[in-house]
Amino acid sequence: MWMFLRELWRMIKTREGRQALAISLYRDMPGKPGYLIRERLYRRAFAAAGEGLVIFEGVRIRNVHLVKVGRDVNIGEQAFFQAGGGIELGDDVLIGPGVKIWTQNHRIDDPDTPIWRQGAVYKPVKIGDDCWLGANCFIMPGTVLGRGCVVGAGAVVGAKHYPDHCMLMGNPARVIGSRRAQPHGEDPS
Repeated sequence: MWMFLRELWRMIKTREGRQALAISLYRDMPGKPGYLIRERLYRRAFAAAGEGLVIFEGVRIRNVHLVKVGRDVNIGEQAFFQAGGGIELGDDVLIGPGVKIWTQNHRIDDPDTPIWRQGAVYKPVKIGDDCWLGANCFIMPGTVLGRGCVVGAGAVVGAKHYPDHCMLMGNPARVIGSRRAQPHGEDPS
């Protein structure tokens, strides 16, 4: 019990610890009060945040101080960000429910050393303006999505630079088209 209290006290003594504790207390608060308090808490915790931030219930963000978000960003229920390498979300970004964005991974260079002892590799993720990440997609460390990209539900997006307005689907994700391919207003089917 003393060990728990000592660690809790260490957490409370730091700004980041207090923020993490507050966020954990309000993570699942429903409705408008939950949106408002999460917006306020995350705005303070993020490296930068624009107006119009909406964070739904159950969102988890590790290394929250390494996240930058633009204006009018919506992060869906149960999204999980591992931001050790840094995450940047542009303006007007929609993050679907259950989306995972990872910026770090285990090192596996030495087969004679247990993986958990080899440390980690960190690579930032950048999501451009007006992107939509569909439900339950996984964004790998080092991914850069250009402006207006759409990632289909369940896609696993590898560490590449993707051009503006591309549409990605699958595991591994592939570019299946462009939002600019059809004349404006024409039905693609």
